[in-house]
Amino acid sequence: MSRTLPLCLAALLLVTAAARGEPYRLETVAGDLHHPWSVAQLPDRSFLVTERRGQLLHIGREGGQQPLSGVPDTYVAGQGGFFDVILHPRFADNRLVYLSYAAGGPGANATAVFRGRLTAAGLADGEEILRVQPLKATPQHYGGRLAFLPDGTLLLTTGEGFDYREAAQDPASELGKVLRIRDDGTVPADNPLAEAGARRVWTLGHRNPQGLVVDEANGTVWLHEHGPRGGDEVNRLLPGANYGWPAVTHGIDYSGARVSPYKAWPGMVDPERVWVPSIAPSGLALYRGDRFPAWRGDLFVGALVDREVRRLDLEDGAIVGEQRLFGELEERIRDVRSAPDGFLYLLTDSEAGLLVRVRPAEDTGR
Repeated sequence: MSRTLPLCLAALLLVTAAARGEPYRLETVAGDLHHPWSVAQLPDRSFLVTERRGQLLHIGREGGQQPLSGVPDTYVAGQGGFFDVILHPRFADNRLVYLSYAAGGPGANATAVFRGRLTAAGLADGEEILRVQPLKATPQHYGGRLAFLPDGTLLLTTGEGFDYREAAQDPASELGKVLRIRDDGTVPADNPLAEAGARRVWTLGHRNPQGLVVDEANGTVWLHEHGPRGGDEVNRLLPGANYGWPAVTHGIDYSGARVSPYKAWPGMVDPERVWVPSIAPSGLALYRGDRFPAWRGDLFVGALVDREVRRLDLEDGAIVGEQRLFGELEERIRDVRSAPDGFLYLLTDSEAGLLVRVRPAEDTGR
């Protein structure tokens, strides 16, 4: 599929299905994306998409693609490369875009955050505003999801680097954490664990969190993370809380060895949902649109292993049900987004990845 293939040719009607009274159809917005990782919709309903190999693409409403300049160099190895892309809450005024990525090289690398002002050609006035400390020597478990809190501060998820799992319980390390900074990279004075060690740490005890979303209605922060063999989790985040890894887990090591004998421990927060065996969650959306009324307020989780999306039915803040969706794509789902236009969008993870729009079956508009 050509990078410049227009939407009228690229749109592919894949299926019409019913799900909890919500019939939908899937259509391709853009194809030939090289391991896309994240998507953000711009106010004009075009898109920014990161490719893990270190490209930031502008994708028009009709599917045309343009690589953007002004992006940082990245370490492309293992799981490293470009990760999340999000817009500043006041993007309409300041045009600021935030990008997370793997910075450094084989012997010393880290998850980092880059900020730039979007222009027609790319990002201008770009600067790195955060680099996770300490550096690590593994190209795995970067985390890398971004989200703004209602107070305008920015959250970043970080993995524990695979070989550094004990660091997730060390409040002086930024590995295996959720960090909180201001939108310019400075550190808020009210971060909860500043006296215990790292000033930017907001929560600790995470393995490899690749899903993060903030409920704008009430400020609830939802996160999901990869377990080892089994034990993928959905967590509700509270400032200063400890989510257990590796002291507690529902999974086992890849070798079959036990990571910990405990699935719970006093003072550590239990997950809201656990998957055993693993689904390899990636991407997390809270649907806020009006096009699918029965889905409003529910969580959507990409499942890389099962090549589908899991809808988690939220009622009064609790997960009360789960549904499998979009498996007809038969693709690894890397990202799921609830966009301002009211549609859900999916990114599939391959060397010829797709940006897919989920629209109501009877909706033929743009």
